[in-house]
Amino acid sequence: MRAFSANTIYKDNNFQDEDIGDEMKTVIIVGGGAAGMMAAVKAAEHKANVILLEKMPSLGRKVLITGKGRCNITNDCDTQQLIKNMPGNGRFLHSAFREFSNTDMVEFIEHWGVKTKVERGGRVFPVSDKAKDVIDAFLKAMVKSRVEVITNQPVRKILVEDGQVAGVVTDQKQYRADVVILATGGASYPGTGSSGDGYKMAKELGHSITPLKPSLVPLEVAEDWIKELQGLSLKNVTATVLIDGKKKADDFGEMLFTHYGLSGPIILSLSKVVAEALNKGKEEVTLEINLKPALSEEVLDKRIQRDWEKFSRKQVKNSLSELLPAKMIPVIIDLSFLDADKFVNQVTKVERARLLNQLQHLAFTITRTRPVSEAIVTAGGVSTKEINPTTMESKIIKNLYFAGEVIDIDGYTGGYNLQAAFSTGYAAGKAAAE
Repeated sequence: MRAFSANTIYKDNNFQDEDIGDEMKTVIIVGGGAAGMMAAVKAAEHKANVILLEKMPSLGRKVLITGKGRCNITNDCDTQQLIKNMPGNGRFLHSAFREFSNTDMVEFIEHWGVKTKVERGGRVFPVSDKAKDVIDAFLKAMVKSRVEVITNQPVRKILVEDGQVAGVVTDQKQYRADVVILATGGASYPGTGSSGDGYKMAKELGHSITPLKPSLVPLEVAEDWIKELQGLSLKNVTATVLIDGKKKADDFGEMLFTHYGLSGPIILSLSKVVAEALNKGKEEVTLEINLKPALSEEVLDKRIQRDWEKFSRKQVKNSLSELLPAKMIPVIIDLSFLDADKFVNQVTKVERARLLNQLQHLAFTITRTRPVSEAIVTAGGVSTKEINPTTMESKIIKNLYFAGEVIDIDGYTGGYNLQAAFSTGYAAGKAAAE
């Protein structure tokens, strides 16, 4: 299916070479996600003849689900912070971020009609809160620059002749090209098209693929009572990862309880640390939630006492409504070994101390991460040692370029991963066309 038409001549015979113009350099981009769309626009702007091949029926499917469907486009921070928040080979991205920054991304998207806003933590979203508007902006840019978009066309193989790219083979045709940009995404959310195809193609051409692991992924816990909290979301809490009893990392913000464990922004941010510890076979990986991080233990104790003075004739189970969500009250009471039917004026200091501990150290034993297919981002991929960090060109195959999550790069939640995709796509598209 052709989404747009440019100056391409199509032939219906399967696996016939398809000439895509003789005078301009021909660039084929494999994958129509964030990186692929940006690479297409930039290559076309530099007067290349560009064809974008996407295996799914439409472009940007993973972009559409980012930021809970609002699309966290980028983060409003400086370059050093961008790199710091990309723990997976952030330094590799220094040139790409300098070439196409988060400020450049905001200017680009606003040029194509999408106004933006900055929310907590520097997260940048469309004012409309609609990820679709971001996709539409790219579609407009591709129409303007005469990019040919062909959907429902999975690429199976990259053609190489005499050590350099010669084209690609899809389920339907063989396309000749001067340059190929591989922007197939990772192995997470395969329903969006990111099923790991790019790793296989890169490996066939001699590239090293660092082990794939889930990054930004929910966590499973051992505690059965987690099911009682399923669907409950919390704001302004602190989560702390403890490895063999020692604090490793923490984060503040929002989280979500699921039937199997923990999810939400701060859990996803900490999941990489957890995954690495589990892979190393550490004895115990736990995660503690401080439900009242703004209060010291002493201040929180006084707060509880004030509440209980006000509710002196109430039972414990009816005395915590101003402190906790209703769904959480019976769980916390049970974990604190309190008698739910006991009147608050009969609770001892020792019993109150147990309650305090649960409010500030609600502990979970992490058993594993959810599978990579459920991760927002895939850690691992084509080794950065085999890619030119300035141009994104392969150091092994001439005129083969990489962009986005197929590369071994990954970051925390907050717009960092999308910015990495846009920046590497921009760098690859520009270099490929020059």
